[in-house]
Amino acid sequence: MRSVAAKVMAILDAFAAGDVRLNLSEICRRAGLPLATGHRLVGELVAGGFLERVPDGTYRIGTRLWRIGTQAPAVTGLRELALPHMEDLYEATHDNVQLAVLRDGKALFVERLRGTRSVPVVTQVGATLPLHATGVGKVLLAYAPDEVLEGVLAGGLTRHAARTITDPQELRRCLAQVRRNGYAVTRDEMTLGAASVAAPVRDGDGTVVAALSLVARTRSADVRRLLPPLTTAARALSRDLAAHWRGEVPDRADTASAERKLSR
Repeated sequence: MRSVAAKVMAILDAFAAGDVRLNLSEICRRAGLPLATGHRLVGELVAGGFLERVPDGTYRIGTRLWRIGTQAPAVTGLRELALPHMEDLYEATHDNVQLAVLRDGKALFVERLRGTRSVPVVTQVGATLPLHATGVGKVLLAYAPDEVLEGVLAGGLTRHAARTITDPQELRRCLAQVRRNGYAVTRDEMTLGAASVAAPVRDGDGTVVAALSLVARTRSADVRRLLPPLTTAARALSRDLAAHWRGEVPDRADTASAERKLSR
């Protein structure tokens, strides 16, 4: 029998897939809870500010949980170093700018900048998206240990939009091309009408610890326009990371150790 804490964690984890709003039935289904139990616990989380009830009856992550989450090393360290470069990149392109790290076989987004005229994106800070269908995800997967790729393939390549790669061999070829080119490009793979260009962010030893991307409308996305400012920003951030870590070597199999260094 699960403890109350385990049930609460299951409720919060229901939002981990990146869904902004969920109704009570969906929360309970994902958390594996009876409706009555879920209703009681969700009500307590709303009262405590960890969840918010939207007027249409759905629920979303509350501001109290968000404030706690922003103190995580993945946000506070990497985000602080990256923001000046992301702001410069936005000013140069006026497209969406995103930063992600590898976490539990997915791309965890630690920061994003979105302009009023930019293409709508599904990205939320603190949420995760699949590696095989996103630009940042492909970069992180291309340079990840083999066991990460095998885990992604074993879990199945879900189709999210018209051009999502669902064939394992095609994904392997795509990742090999990412390593050859030093950047990833997606078009209509995560969201219809959106394209992304992503580049790796490295530490002083050349280990890829994050990915930086630009997301634009598919019909107007020009890699020749987007790639130069993107790679310039990624290299500048990489230099800052190398200086910040001062030669310390992060665990190549897990970004958690890198985050610990960033939080010092």
